[in-house]
Amino acid sequence: VQKIGENISIRRFSQLHVQSNSSAKLAQYVHGGRIGVLVDYEGADDAGRDLAMHISFSRPAYLVKSEVPADIVERERNILVARARESGKPAEIVAKMVDGGLHKFLGEITLLGQPFVKDDKQTVEKMLAARKTKVFGYRFLVLSEGIEKKKAA
Repeated sequence: VQKIGENISIRRFSQLHVQSNSSAKLAQYVHGGRIGVLVDYEGADDAGRDLAMHISFSRPAYLVKSEVPADIVERERNILVARARESGKPAEIVAKMVDGGLHKFLGEITLLGQPFVKDDKQTVEKMLAARKTKVFGYRFLVLSEGIEKKKAA
């Protein structure tokens, strides 16, 4: 506050602890001064930075499929079932369409299931396996996100 002369207050913060492994690291990436990503991982330094860049671009909601809440999965399944039934196909084909659509949906909202931004022919999970890297967690923050703006009447 004294250095720049602005009144600054902290509205939110996030902590990320390095895993107890001695080889675990933190990687950071700041995009345009507005988006910040912190990644807890184990592996090569360039893989951590690439992963942080990918997260800033794609904004995944969850790390892995098992973290997705059951109500979100069920809601998407119901939508897919309704769409598939409208097609008039047999029940066994409808079931396969729903399973395929659900797999695609979960891949889009989870970090490990997304196509890697630098090479869209492979998923993030395959990229990490090729570089012998594991990711334990991440934090994604956007400057001024969540601030309610006053509306003029």
